[in-house]
Amino acid sequence: MTTKKFANKTAIVTGAGQGIGFEIARQLALEGAWVLINDINAALVKSAAEKIAGEGGNCYPLAGDAADVDFIQHMVDSAARHFGGVDIAIANAGITLFGDFLNYPVESLQSVMRLNLQGSFFLAQKAANQMIAQKSGGRILFMSSVTGHQAHQDLAAYGMTKAALEMLAKSLVIELSPYQITVNTVAPGATLTERTMEDAGYKSTWSRITPIGRPATVEDVANAVLFLVSPQAGHITGQNIIVDGGWTAVSTSPY
Repeated sequence: MTTKKFANKTAIVTGAGQGIGFEIARQLALEGAWVLINDINAALVKSAAEKIAGEGGNCYPLAGDAADVDFIQHMVDSAARHFGGVDIAIANAGITLFGDFLNYPVESLQSVMRLNLQGSFFLAQKAANQMIAQKSGGRILFMSSVTGHQAHQDLAAYGMTKAALEMLAKSLVIELSPYQITVNTVAPGATLTERTMEDAGYKSTWSRITPIGRPATVEDVANAVLFLVSPQAGHITGQNIIVDGGWTAVSTSPY
């Protein structure tokens, strides 16, 4: 009988009600992990948990604001209480607010920075402290974006936060490596999700300008994430994997 890759591991995945976050949580659960899945939308995270459980995965839904520091601590405490600890923390929750730089509102900037940066920073902090107390190492992963590597129209604020997450991962190598905790990022390019498919021309546009001929699926992104948080990636830290079908190599504009 083959042992599942994440058997006896506990993971937290934020922003997991749908899209990339859901697929990451689903794959972790089906590979044997106990997964705390979070989303700010209570109905969405409940439905996501039911879907994963229906496939035989073990998960616990917890609705709440992944940028709120007290709630982040509550997530870590809940995972430890329900599953016995935290081995993997994936800061997937994020917000994209398009806007012209010359007129970008203060409120939009604060919202983007609060979730994308504050939420990721403190999930890493709280999870790392739990991992250190367990004395068993761990994996932390931030969700970056190709917009942290290439300029994209009306996404100055968003791209700034994603580039910052990659620098945060590098910085944490210094602080967390002594505890055998790795910290990496994955940067998706154009990806087919419930949100992006609301744009009728999204798939055709990105299929045309992506060298490999199609945008990413959520499975493509989740596969990269699962590798970096797996036992096979124990000597990889402070690194980033771009999952974009080669788009950043050519950077053809979608506009």
